[in-house]
Amino acid sequence: MFRGKKYKDSSKLIDRSVQYDVNEALDLVVKSATAKFDETVEIHVKLGVDSRHADQQVRGAIVLPNGTGKTRKVLVFAKDAKLDDALAAGADYAGGMELVEKITKENWFDFDVVVASPDMMGIVGRLGKVLGPKGLMPSPKAGTVTPNVAAAVKEIKAGKIEYRLDKTNIIHCPIGKVSFGTEKLAENFNALMGAVIKAKPAAAKGQYIRSCTLASTMGPGVKVSTAKL
Repeated sequence: MFRGKKYKDSSKLIDRSVQYDVNEALDLVVKSATAKFDETVEIHVKLGVDSRHADQQVRGAIVLPNGTGKTRKVLVFAKDAKLDDALAAGADYAGGMELVEKITKENWFDFDVVVASPDMMGIVGRLGKVLGPKGLMPSPKAGTVTPNVAAAVKEIKAGKIEYRLDKTNIIHCPIGKVSFGTEKLAENFNALMGAVIKAKPAAAKGQYIRSCTLASTMGPGVKVSTAKL
């Protein structure tokens, strides 16, 4: 893979054989982010579970103390008063069957999160094949299927993120922007890792957190010591 000069220069700041403590690691991530835009800082955590088993799933959602630094577009499936509540809370789009048709017929995906009230899941279920693969299907575990759609919208706009395992048992999540600085990123990191640790399945055996790496959008990865997590 071709790596540019900036990436190579940034990599010299980091010792790949070392696992850094959280603040040191974040400091290096911030220093090694050299792109002309405000890069997103992401966490990649490999867990000692097997996501193929239902009793070893790790999934949930958390409002990061300092938000993500990104404004996310929210689509809400609701009706009557809840539809008005969702729009008042800041939803970018809200409706019912007309939105299902817009997605299926026009291949429209101008949104980042989907929220639905439970009474709308009958029609939202029809979108499973298109929303599922994109990770957009609402779910009670993520707090995106809820009777209180207005509260869900406010939390998402405030910086709520969902964490879930991929097929290789890794969680990938944004924890903010480089411009946040080490302190705010550390607060977000600790909040997310605390939630992931609390979500440890009873069926998980052995070492739960196998590895943890932090990286900015264009920067090199920095390993975090798992001993203190």
